[in-house]
Amino acid sequence: MTTATHGSLERAIVGAAVGPITHALDARWLMAYAAALAETDPRYYDTRAAGGPLAHPLFPVCYEWPAAVALRDATVPAALQPQSVHATHHLTIHRSPRAGDVLHTTARVIDVAPRRSGTLVVSRFDTVDARGEPVSTTDYGSIYRGVPLAGADGATPGADATPARAARATDASAAGSSAAVGATMWAEAVEIAANAALVYTECARIWNPIHTDLAVARRAGLPGPILHGTATLALAVSRVVTRELRGEPARVREIRARFTGMVALPSTFTVHGRDAGGGRVAFEATGPDGASILSQGVVTT
Repeated sequence: MTTATHGSLERAIVGAAVGPITHALDARWLMAYAAALAETDPRYYDTRAAGGPLAHPLFPVCYEWPAAVALRDATVPAALQPQSVHATHHLTIHRSPRAGDVLHTTARVIDVAPRRSGTLVVSRFDTVDARGEPVSTTDYGSIYRGVPLAGADGATPGADATPARAARATDASAAGSSAAVGATMWAEAVEIAANAALVYTECARIWNPIHTDLAVARRAGLPGPILHGTATLALAVSRVVTRELRGEPARVREIRARFTGMVALPSTFTVHGRDAGGGRVAFEATGPDGASILSQGVVTT
């Protein structure tokens, strides 16, 4: 496996892959994830239903996490790994995961590019079921802050805005322009408790100490632990489902967003919904000071 040199990342990591990594999904995991998001819809917890409890639209981040860790360990030196921040997320749901599924996730690096703030690494997670049928596909963009790309002459102007080269047909930049079309239809505040990251970590089975360990957060230059980006995104998507999709999470087929800020613990952020047309709802989120924490968000049904 090709890895980055110490102190920088290399284009040679593009194409590096790990997996498949196998998970057997059970009702307990699906219910725990919904509980971490304070979901109250009883269908998220109904073990009597024919298909078991409903999966939250962002649940794929749970079974993708082990593959993300394995791919990072195979391509990024340990000393550089704490410099990573979640930058973009593009999830396609081919069909909702269910209790009893045996899923196989393969991860590979699909793009590396210089940015003003460091280096962008985009990884793709393809998950199939026991029959080989697709369940979900995610393009996950990470910025390694302050880490140069070896051999790059300089950052691409405006490149922090969106990983256009790595995006699929309906890319994040297109999502952003669509989101700007409609006026704000609604806004809803989301309260984040001091222990929210600890609860999310255990329920999602996503362990990253920057979210739960004060010492690690301080060493990273933060005043304290911050909420997971995927938790912030999942909470925003929950508001879209409730307000625009009649509470039907299974209608969600695609989620895209860019991460633009951090959520402190405890804190409050506000989700703003817009009509993007064509079966899409655009959304963004702002912190208590009005600064952006999620932008270019789009949910497609």
